Amino acid sequence: MTHDRDDDANFIRKQELQQEKESFRLRQEEKRLEVARRGNTYKWIVNSVFWLTGMLEILLVIRFSLRLFGANPENDFAQIINNLSAPFIAPFSTLFISPTANEGINIFDLNLLVAIVVYAILSYLIISLVRFIFYQEP
Repeated sequence: MTHDRDDDANFIRKQELQQEKESFRLRQEEKRLEVARRGNTYKWIVNSVFWLTGMLEILLVIRFSLRLFGANPENDFAQIINNLSAPFIAPFSTLFISPTANEGINIFDLNLLVAIVVYAILSYLIISLVRFIFYQEP
């Protein structure tokens, strides 16, 4: 009779240990899934910031090149580039007086260069902030 009670107690203890083990595995899997979810969200945000900043930088470099090489401002392509980039260079438009050549046709636009650098620094800071937020221990 004592032997049966010991067997029952051992059986119950084995079941409890098995349940604890399964519970531990489940918590570990949930934690792994949460880390993967956070990683995917982080990657999406970082890639979006890189993509948007890259497009803006390309737009500003094209505008800089058009002004430097004296593109016709009445050309449709030049107008599209100028109209798209105008809001982004507005804060920098009167920062410096840009040197010109060839009777003002070729413009070395220092303000555009400053805008390019500032937007690159801002994107770096945004990505650093996102990294800080996402990789804090909960």
